[in-house]
Amino acid sequence: MPRLFTGLEIPDAVTDRLLSVRGGLSGARWITPDNYHITLRFIGDIDELMARDVFAILARVNRAPIPITIEGIAAFGGDRPRALVAKVTPTPDLMELQAEHERLMRRIGLSPEPRKYTPHITLARLRDTSSFELANFLSGIGHLPSMRFEADVFDVFSSRASTGGGPYVVEACYPLYHKALAQRARITA
Repeated sequence: MPRLFTGLEIPDAVTDRLLSVRGGLSGARWITPDNYHITLRFIGDIDELMARDVFAILARVNRAPIPITIEGIAAFGGDRPRALVAKVTPTPDLMELQAEHERLMRRIGLSPEPRKYTPHITLARLRDTSSFELANFLSGIGHLPSMRFEADVFDVFSSRASTGGGPYVVEACYPLYHKALAQRARITA
């Protein structure tokens, strides 16, 4: 089974606005816009049996759609920048969804995710980009207005081994909706 992770897709209108920051940064390998996403939980390389367990347990998630806010551009890596990202506001709803994915993956026997969760959209992987070049780039793009959208599904993505990740394929899609509200709507209809 290829490498798996859960995440949220990015709507076309948001992707189009994020494209405005592409280009002009030395050492940047820009992510293909089709591969923009917000990772929720990295799962990794697993066998078919574990993949079936992953797909089955994620079907239990019962949450309302989640408002997402993107609030600017930043970099990961400090003095040795390794990624240019769009920052995603860590709202309680988003953080609770991510924590639920973490709990569910542990429940079926996967190891805990060792890194602290920081929601973001990777725009470029950086190689040999100096912090000075990055600072000039960030000051040159100026302020990126906040963008908002509502995530009403989460996906299980797969990726093949490649440089910089991707291409990503949606293996399963799970709607975010509150089952009690959906059932109440059916009763009143």
